[in-house]
Amino acid sequence: MPYHRQAYAAIDLGTNNCRLLIARPSGDHFMVIDAFSRVVRLGEGLAQSGRLSDAAMDRALGALHICAEKLRKRGVHLARSVATEACRRATNGAEFIERVHSETGIRLGIITAEEEARLAVLGCHILLEPGEGPAMIFDIGGGSTEMVLVDTAEAVPRILDWQSVPWGVVSLTESIGPIELTAQARAAAYDEMRRRITEGFARFSERVGPARVAAAASGGLRLLGTSGTVTTLASLHLGLPQYDRSAVDGVIVPTASMREISQRLAHISPAERIAVPCIGRERADLVVAGCAILESIFDIWPAERLGIADRGIREGILRSLMAAGGLTTTSERSDRRVETTAGKTAAGSATA
Repeated sequence: MPYHRQAYAAIDLGTNNCRLLIARPSGDHFMVIDAFSRVVRLGEGLAQSGRLSDAAMDRALGALHICAEKLRKRGVHLARSVATEACRRATNGAEFIERVHSETGIRLGIITAEEEARLAVLGCHILLEPGEGPAMIFDIGGGSTEMVLVDTAEAVPRILDWQSVPWGVVSLTESIGPIELTAQARAAAYDEMRRRITEGFARFSERVGPARVAAAASGGLRLLGTSGTVTTLASLHLGLPQYDRSAVDGVIVPTASMREISQRLAHISPAERIAVPCIGRERADLVVAGCAILESIFDIWPAERLGIADRGIREGILRSLMAAGGLTTTSERSDRRVETTAGKTAAGSATA
């Protein structure tokens, strides 16, 4: 089959979501031909038990069966399927990976936090605002959050420093536990979430201090985020009645507005959050933790504007696969050179 007609796929099994993207090469980029996303809450209860629950694994397997069927129908040439923080932390994570392969044929690889950060950068860096000096990219997940300091002197950013903390919207929410239905209790819980994130990133914040100064002197701090938290809050900033990826992906919003929205969501009741457009029942209990993480990130890298990316690990995987599979354009060759201060991290691939 001609190279440009071959289908490539990426599966990202996170702590909260299972996502699939299938695409074909298209010039320097790719064209999506199929996609799938489902909230599976694989990490539900993990903070308390240290294990993936039977119900959570069953939900994830249900979603992965759908992914496997889509891979077959689309005749995927090459796929890479990854699992992140929930499977990294769970004592039965490896056992679950074997079960997934046995029941669906999908070979999930549990990736490191460093690889997760690298793939997120690779998938969304093109949305960074133009500018000089270092920039910050972050990914708020279900079980962890990554912050990545990048040098944007070349077409594909070079990673200068990074940090992952085991606090995502699911793990942070569960660590706090049930919150009483009072304004005082909600405020105290939010403050505690903020404290834990700030403490987790304290050393990183200290390390990037000189870069913060350099970036400010070079024309301003640049900040780009990828996560359900930032896309949801951006939707509220834009006043969308329902989520619209085409309106959100790539938009630049004032961080002051995102802080104001975060504060409002953190202090209203769960019932009021459910009624907010673009949040609903599915996100109502997790969005507060996302807001706490986001505000802490703003404290570390106090940019005036935030770039919003509805793309990340899956897109990073696809770029790596297509580069390995024969795409020879300059931009894709550059994608293979995303490096960290510790050296190059191999992309890797596996058939599903």
